[in-house]
Amino acid sequence: MEIRQLNQFCTLANAKSYTQAANQLNIAQPALSQSMKKLEQDLGVTLLVRRAGKQNGSVTLTAEGEVLLQHARLVLSQINTARNEIRSMASLEAGEVRIAVPGMLGSFYLPSRLMAFRHQYPGLKLSLFSGGTRDALKMLQQEEVDVAIITAEDLRPEFGHEHLVREQMVVAVANEHPLAENHSVTLEAFFQHELVMFKKGYFHREWLQQQAEQLGLKADIAFETNLINLIKQLVAQGFAITSMLDMAVSSDEGIVCKPFSPPVFLDLHIAWKQQRPLGQADRAFVDFLLANA
Repeated sequence: MEIRQLNQFCTLANAKSYTQAANQLNIAQPALSQSMKKLEQDLGVTLLVRRAGKQNGSVTLTAEGEVLLQHARLVLSQINTARNEIRSMASLEAGEVRIAVPGMLGSFYLPSRLMAFRHQYPGLKLSLFSGGTRDALKMLQQEEVDVAIITAEDLRPEFGHEHLVREQMVVAVANEHPLAENHSVTLEAFFQHELVMFKKGYFHREWLQQQAEQLGLKADIAFETNLINLIKQLVAQGFAITSMLDMAVSSDEGIVCKPFSPPVFLDLHIAWKQQRPLGQADRAFVDFLLANA
Protein backbone atom coordinates (compact mmCIF):
# COMPACT_ATOMS: atom_id res chain seq x y z
CA MET A 1 0.00 0.00 0.00
CA GLU A 2 1.13 3.48 -0.87
CA ILE A 3 -0.01 6.77 0.63
CA ARG A 4 -1.08 7.83 -2.85
CA GLN A 5 -3.33 4.78 -3.16
CA LEU A 6 -4.90 5.35 0.26
CA ASN A 7 -5.68 8.94 -0.66
CA GLN A 8 -7.23 7.81 -3.95
CA PHE A 9 -9.24 5.12 -2.18
CA CYS A 10 -10.64 7.59 0.38
CA THR A 11 -11.53 10.08 -2.36
CA LEU A 12 -13.31 7.35 -4.32
CA ALA A 13 -15.14 6.09 -1.23
CA ASN A 14 -16.40 9.60 -0.51
CA ALA A 15 -17.36 10.39 -4.10
CA LYS A 16 -18.86 6.94 -4.74
CA SER A 17 -18.00 7.48 -8.38
CA TYR A 18 -14.89 6.82 -10.42
CA THR A 19 -15.69 9.77 -12.67
CA GLN A 20 -16.11 12.26 -9.86
CA ALA A 21 -13.12 10.91 -7.89
CA ALA A 22 -10.88 11.05 -10.98
CA ASN A 23 -11.91 14.66 -11.53
CA GLN A 24 -11.18 15.57 -7.90
CA LEU A 25 -7.80 13.85 -8.06
CA ASN A 26 -7.04 15.37 -11.48
CA ILE A 27 -6.13 12.01 -13.00
CA ALA A 28 -7.64 9.90 -15.79
CA GLN A 29 -10.39 7.48 -14.79
CA PRO A 30 -8.57 4.44 -16.25
CA ALA A 31 -5.50 5.35 -14.15
CA LEU A 32 -7.65 5.46 -11.02
CA SER A 33 -9.25 2.12 -11.85
CA GLN A 34 -5.84 0.54 -12.42
CA SER A 35 -4.53 1.92 -9.11
CA MET A 36 -7.51 0.50 -7.18
CA LYS A 37 -7.10 -2.91 -8.86
CA LYS A 38 -3.44 -2.92 -7.82
CA LEU A 39 -4.46 -2.08 -4.25
CA GLU A 40 -6.95 -4.96 -4.20
CA GLN A 41 -4.31 -7.34 -5.59
CA ASP A 42 -1.80 -6.31 -2.93
CA LEU A 43 -4.34 -6.94 -0.16
CA GLY A 44 -5.85 -10.06 -1.76
CA VAL A 45 -9.45 -8.87 -1.29
CA THR A 46 -12.19 -7.03 -3.15
CA LEU A 47 -12.64 -3.50 -1.85
CA LEU A 48 -14.96 -1.90 -4.40
CA VAL A 49 -18.01 -3.12 -6.32
CA ARG A 50 -19.32 -1.24 -9.34
CA ARG A 51 -23.06 -0.56 -9.27
CA ALA A 52 -24.86 -2.34 -12.07
CA GLY A 53 -26.46 -0.15 -14.69
CA LYS A 54 -24.60 3.00 -13.67
CA GLN A 55 -22.76 4.94 -16.38
CA ASN A 56 -20.57 7.20 -14.20
CA GLY A 57 -18.56 4.44 -12.61
CA SER A 58 -20.57 4.42 -9.37
CA VAL A 59 -19.16 2.09 -6.69
CA THR A 60 -19.94 0.77 -3.23
CA LEU A 61 -17.53 -0.58 -0.62
CA THR A 62 -17.35 -4.17 0.47
CA ALA A 63 -17.01 -5.07 4.15
CA GLU A 64 -13.24 -5.19 3.65
CA GLY A 65 -13.41 -1.83 1.95
CA GLU A 66 -15.25 -0.29 4.91
CA VAL A 67 -12.53 -1.52 7.29
CA LEU A 68 -9.76 -0.20 5.06
CA LEU A 69 -11.55 3.16 4.81
CA GLN A 70 -11.47 3.60 8.61
CA HIS A 71 -7.76 2.85 8.80
CA ALA A 72 -6.91 4.85 5.68
CA ARG A 73 -8.62 7.95 7.06
CA LEU A 74 -6.70 7.59 10.32
CA VAL A 75 -3.37 7.10 8.52
CA LEU A 76 -3.92 10.08 6.24
CA SER A 77 -4.96 12.24 9.19
CA GLN A 78 -1.79 11.32 11.10
CA ILE A 79 0.37 11.97 8.04
CA ASN A 80 -1.27 15.36 7.56
CA THR A 81 -0.70 16.19 11.23
CA ALA A 82 2.94 15.13 10.99
CA ARG A 83 3.40 17.16 7.81
CA ASN A 84 1.97 20.27 9.44
CA GLU A 85 4.10 19.84 12.57
CA ILE A 86 7.26 19.34 10.54
CA ARG A 87 6.49 22.41 8.45
CA SER A 88 5.91 24.42 11.63
CA MET A 89 9.22 23.19 13.05
CA ALA A 90 11.05 23.97 9.82
CA SER A 91 9.66 27.51 9.90
CA LEU A 92 10.50 27.77 13.64
CA GLU A 93 6.84 28.20 14.55
CA ALA A 94 6.99 25.11 16.77
CA GLY A 95 9.60 22.90 18.40
CA GLU A 96 11.57 22.46 21.59
CA VAL A 97 15.14 23.18 22.64
CA ARG A 98 16.47 21.09 25.54
CA ILE A 99 19.63 22.59 26.99
CA ALA A 100 21.81 21.76 29.99
CA VAL A 101 23.87 24.58 31.49
CA PRO A 102 26.21 25.11 34.47
CA GLY A 103 24.52 26.76 37.44
CA MET A 104 26.26 30.12 37.22
CA LEU A 105 25.54 30.54 33.52
CA GLY A 106 21.94 29.53 34.07
CA SER A 107 21.57 32.17 36.76
CA PHE A 108 23.61 35.08 35.42
CA TYR A 109 24.46 34.66 31.75
CA LEU A 110 21.45 33.07 30.08
CA PRO A 111 18.26 34.68 31.50
CA SER A 112 18.32 37.84 29.38
CA ARG A 113 19.37 35.87 26.31
CA LEU A 114 16.65 33.28 26.86
CA MET A 115 14.03 36.01 27.07
CA ALA A 116 15.35 37.65 23.91
CA PHE A 117 15.32 34.30 22.09
CA ARG A 118 11.79 33.60 23.29
CA HIS A 119 10.70 37.02 22.04
CA GLN A 120 12.17 36.33 18.60
CA TYR A 121 10.78 32.77 18.42
CA PRO A 122 7.58 32.72 20.50
CA GLY A 123 6.50 29.34 19.14
CA LEU A 124 9.56 27.49 20.45
CA LYS A 125 9.65 25.87 23.88
CA LEU A 126 12.81 26.09 25.98
CA SER A 127 13.54 23.37 28.53
CA LEU A 128 16.48 24.37 30.73
CA PHE A 129 18.36 21.93 32.96
CA SER A 130 20.83 23.49 35.38
CA GLY A 131 23.54 21.76 37.40
CA GLY A 132 27.26 21.18 37.38
CA THR A 133 29.31 21.02 34.21
CA ARG A 134 29.69 17.27 34.72
CA ASP A 135 25.90 16.97 34.96
CA ALA A 136 25.55 18.86 31.67
CA LEU A 137 28.13 16.57 30.05
CA LYS A 138 26.35 13.44 31.29
CA MET A 139 22.94 14.63 30.07
CA LEU A 140 24.39 15.38 26.64
CA GLN A 141 26.09 12.00 26.38
CA GLN A 142 22.86 10.23 27.36
CA GLU A 143 20.85 12.38 24.92
CA GLU A 144 18.64 13.73 27.68
CA VAL A 145 19.25 17.18 26.17
CA ASP A 146 19.95 18.37 22.65
CA VAL A 147 22.69 20.87 23.48
CA ALA A 148 24.80 21.60 26.54
CA ILE A 149 27.23 24.25 27.67
CA ILE A 150 30.40 22.51 28.84
CA THR A 151 34.02 23.35 29.53
CA ALA A 152 36.75 22.98 26.93
CA GLU A 153 38.18 20.14 29.05
CA ASP A 154 34.94 18.18 28.60
CA LEU A 155 34.91 18.28 24.81
CA ARG A 156 34.93 14.88 23.11
CA PRO A 157 35.64 13.85 19.50
CA GLU A 158 31.98 12.84 19.10
CA PHE A 159 30.78 16.35 19.89
CA GLY A 160 30.11 19.17 17.50
CA HIS A 161 30.76 22.44 19.29
CA GLU A 162 31.22 26.19 19.09
CA HIS A 163 33.16 28.38 21.50
CA LEU A 164 30.62 30.43 23.44
CA VAL A 165 32.35 32.56 26.06
CA ARG A 166 35.59 33.00 27.97
CA GLU A 167 35.13 34.10 31.57
CA GLN A 168 37.62 34.80 34.32
CA MET A 169 37.61 32.80 37.51
CA VAL A 170 38.01 35.08 40.51
CA VAL A 171 38.40 34.89 44.26
CA ALA A 172 35.29 36.17 46.05
CA VAL A 173 35.76 37.55 49.59
CA ALA A 174 33.87 39.84 51.97
CA ASN A 175 34.56 43.58 51.83
CA GLU A 176 36.33 43.41 55.20
CA HIS A 177 38.33 40.26 54.46
CA PRO A 178 42.16 40.67 54.50
CA LEU A 179 42.39 39.45 50.89
CA ALA A 180 40.11 42.31 49.81
CA GLU A 181 43.14 44.60 49.89
CA ASN A 182 45.16 42.43 47.53
CA HIS A 183 45.53 43.27 43.87
CA SER A 184 45.40 39.54 43.10
CA VAL A 185 45.46 36.26 45.03
CA THR A 186 47.79 33.32 44.57
CA LEU A 187 46.48 29.80 44.87
CA GLU A 188 48.70 29.28 47.92
CA ALA A 189 47.08 32.28 49.64
CA PHE A 190 43.61 31.13 48.59
CA PHE A 191 44.03 27.72 50.24
CA GLN A 192 45.05 29.28 53.54
CA HIS A 193 41.41 30.22 54.20
CA GLU A 194 38.20 28.33 54.89
CA LEU A 195 36.24 27.76 51.71
CA VAL A 196 32.62 27.47 50.68
CA MET A 197 32.42 25.39 47.52
CA PHE A 198 30.01 23.76 45.16
CA LYS A 199 29.47 20.06 45.66
CA LYS A 200 31.25 17.48 43.53
CA GLY A 201 30.30 17.56 39.86
CA TYR A 202 31.11 21.25 39.40
CA PHE A 203 34.18 22.31 37.45
CA HIS A 204 35.19 24.90 40.05
CA ARG A 205 35.27 22.31 42.81
CA GLU A 206 37.24 19.76 40.81
CA TRP A 207 39.68 22.28 39.37
CA LEU A 208 40.50 23.83 42.76
CA GLN A 209 41.00 20.44 44.37
CA GLN A 210 43.37 19.48 41.55
CA GLN A 211 45.34 22.69 42.12
CA ALA A 212 45.56 22.01 45.85
CA GLU A 213 46.87 18.50 45.24
CA GLN A 214 49.49 19.75 42.80
CA LEU A 215 50.69 22.26 45.41
CA GLY A 216 50.71 19.63 48.14
CA LEU A 217 47.98 21.50 50.00
CA LYS A 218 44.55 20.56 51.27
CA ALA A 219 41.45 22.57 50.50
CA ASP A 220 39.72 23.46 53.77
CA ILE A 221 36.11 23.18 52.67
CA ALA A 222 34.03 24.45 55.58
CA PHE A 223 30.74 24.60 53.63
CA GLU A 224 29.54 22.94 50.46
CA THR A 225 26.32 23.77 48.65
CA ASN A 226 25.04 24.20 45.12
CA LEU A 227 22.91 27.20 46.10
CA ILE A 228 24.69 30.20 44.62
CA ASN A 229 22.84 32.74 46.75
CA LEU A 230 23.76 30.85 49.92
CA ILE A 231 27.41 30.77 48.85
CA LYS A 232 27.31 34.54 48.37
CA GLN A 233 25.74 35.12 51.78
CA LEU A 234 28.38 33.02 53.52
CA VAL A 235 31.11 34.93 51.70
CA ALA A 236 29.57 38.36 52.32
CA GLN A 237 29.25 37.61 56.03
CA GLY A 238 32.90 36.60 56.23
CA PHE A 239 32.35 32.95 57.09
CA ALA A 240 34.42 31.70 54.13
CA ILE A 241 35.79 32.65 50.72
CA THR A 242 35.16 31.03 47.37
CA SER A 243 35.94 31.13 43.68
CA MET A 244 33.30 32.06 41.12
CA LEU A 245 33.01 33.31 37.58
CA ASP A 246 33.38 37.06 37.48
CA MET A 247 29.94 37.41 35.85
CA ALA A 248 28.24 35.93 38.90
CA VAL A 249 29.07 38.71 41.37
CA SER A 250 27.79 42.29 41.33
CA SER A 251 29.30 45.23 43.20
CA ASP A 252 26.32 45.69 45.55
CA GLU A 253 26.47 42.27 47.22
CA GLY A 254 29.10 43.05 49.85
CA ILE A 255 31.62 40.91 48.01
CA VAL A 256 34.95 41.84 46.46
CA CYS A 257 36.35 39.86 43.53
CA LYS A 258 40.07 39.49 42.95
CA PRO A 259 41.77 37.71 40.07
CA PHE A 260 44.00 34.75 40.67
CA SER A 261 47.72 35.20 40.18
CA PRO A 262 48.40 34.09 37.52
CA PRO A 263 44.95 34.78 36.01
CA VAL A 264 42.65 31.80 35.39
CA PHE A 265 40.10 31.76 32.57
CA LEU A 266 37.33 29.29 31.82
CA ASP A 267 36.40 28.57 28.21
CA LEU A 268 32.84 27.40 27.74
CA HIS A 269 31.52 25.74 24.60
CA ILE A 270 28.03 24.96 23.41
CA ALA A 271 28.09 21.34 22.26
CA TRP A 272 25.89 18.66 20.70
CA LYS A 273 26.34 15.06 19.58
CA GLN A 274 27.45 14.88 15.95
CA GLN A 275 25.67 11.58 15.35
CA ARG A 276 22.42 13.31 16.32
CA PRO A 277 22.22 16.36 14.03
CA LEU A 278 20.70 19.53 15.42
CA GLY A 279 17.07 20.19 14.63
CA GLN A 280 15.92 23.51 13.23
CA ALA A 281 15.01 24.85 16.69
CA ASP A 282 18.33 23.73 18.19
CA ARG A 283 20.31 25.29 15.35
CA ALA A 284 18.40 28.55 15.73
CA PHE A 285 19.18 28.58 19.47
CA VAL A 286 22.89 27.88 18.96
CA ASP A 287 23.16 30.58 16.29
CA PHE A 288 21.29 33.04 18.52
CA LEU A 289 23.61 32.44 21.47
CA LEU A 290 26.71 32.80 19.30
CA ALA A 291 25.41 36.02 17.82
CA ASN A 292 24.64 37.39 21.29
CA ALA A 293 27.61 36.01 23.22
